[in-house]
Formats: sequence, structure tokens, C-alpha cells
Amino acid sequence: MSATLADPGAARAHARAMDGTVVEAMPILPPRADDLPPGVTSDDLLWEETITGGGYASRLLLRGTRLRLIDLQGDACTSLLLFNAANPAERLNIADTVKVQWDAYPSAGSLLLSDMGRVLASIEQDDAGTHDAFCGASNEASNQRHYGDGRNSGAHPNARDRLLLGAAKHGLGRRDVHPCINLFKGVRIAADGAIVPNLGPFTPGRSLVLRAEMDLILVLANCPHVLDDRPWSIAPLRVTAWRGPVTGTDDPIRTATPERRRAFLNTEDLYRR
Repeated sequence: MSATLADPGAARAHARAMDGTVVEAMPILPPRADDLPPGVTSDDLLWEETITGGGYASRLLLRGTRLRLIDLQGDACTSLLLFNAANPAERLNIADTVKVQWDAYPSAGSLLLSDMGRVLASIEQDDAGTHDAFCGASNEASNQRHYGDGRNSGAHPNARDRLLLGAAKHGLGRRDVHPCINLFKGVRIAADGAIVPNLGPFTPGRSLVLRAEMDLILVLANCPHVLDDRPWSIAPLRVTAWRGPVTGTDDPIRTATPERRRAFLNTEDLYRR
């Protein structure tokens, strides 16, 4: 038995000695970053965190918030869930996101739509271009097949159970872990219907910026893509969020198509007082 287990006083001393320790994968409090976009100040910064491979995070984001995700080493895979913070029964609907916009491959300018026809978030910037709206999250069974273990407490946690941990922090349960979108790892559908993975690894530092169009509960899991047949390989994900303005009526993403204009009108109707 270690000294810290045998002696509560030693355990307390050890814990207090960790005060101020900074490791790569942790939230930075108060948040700070030296690479904010022009016009964004440190006072606007809301969240700065690096999510390790196999890790997860969840957060409440207010309308107008920008969320930047950076694939630090070119091998992250971000499974993303979104919920209406005021009514979590309304959540990301991948099928509607694809069919309403006539586009199966989300990229810069795409909307992430709810099951009620409203815009949860927009993809404001994207220099990755490899995202997946088809395959969903890995689960314990798929990780068991790939790695010999897929338990949350094991060495190869799966994305679905990580998303469940993040959702639980907001009072949500297993039935709320709906089909996700995977960011930074892409697939294409061939002419014969086959799923063609495009999983990298890619150039380090690729990024994506989401704009919250509603008050959101956001949940992220950073686990290998369900079709990744390599040995366990997943790189850290950097997350930065800052305050921003609510989307205006002349925004180019909003005005790009009739379908997008209607989705924004549906969203604004929710906030009309």
C-alpha cells in the first residue's frame, strides 16, 4: 500500500502539491490563448481546453459563441452532439442536416440542423474538409472487435460511451445519445453505395469554427473513427470558444440558399419575444 493510501495526511499533502500543475490535456482556467482571431480579445474568451485521445468534453454555449476546433497532430476524430439548451428534446438531426441542404458532405457554410427545422450551429470556417455524416460513433462492441476492449474504463474507450458521460453532466441519459457527426475524419459514398473512408492521418493543425445559432449543449468525444482499422491511434484536439455576435440577416451563410434562409427564420421564431 502506498504512503498516500495509508496516510490521509500524506494524501492531502500530495494533492495540494499538485496545485498549479499544468498538463497538455486539461481545461485552462481562466481561459487564455495567444492566437485569437482579429477583433477577439481575451475578455471574449470563454473556453480553452485540449482534449486528449480517448477524452471527452461538454459545455453550454450561448447563441453567437464561436467554437474553434484544431486537430493538433492531424489524427483527431471529433464526434459531436448538439442539443437546444432550453429544450434538449430538440437536438442535432443528421438525416435532416443532409437532406434539407442537398449535401451529404458538411463543410464551410453548412448548417447543423435540429429535428425541428432550426439551425443549431453553422460551420463558419473549415480548412479540413474531411467530415462524416454517415457512420456515427464507435461503441463498445466495435472497439472490442478492433482493439480487444471497448470499455469506458479501459485503454480503448468508445465514442458513444464518452458522449454519454458528457451528456450526463447536463442531466441527459443513454437514450439522448443520438446519431453524431464526426469531424476531421471523412468518408465518401461511391457510385455503388460503398463507404470509402478518408481517415488520414492528415496535416497537423487543420481547424474548423462553429457558430452557435441557438443556446446549445455541446458534447464532444475524441475517439478513433469506427472504420479506422489501425492500431489505436487518436491525437489531441484543441478547443477554444469566444463570445461573438448573433448572425445578422445579411450573413452570407444564411442567405446562400432558400433552405438555409428558412432554417434561420425557424430559429429566430424560437427567440421572438
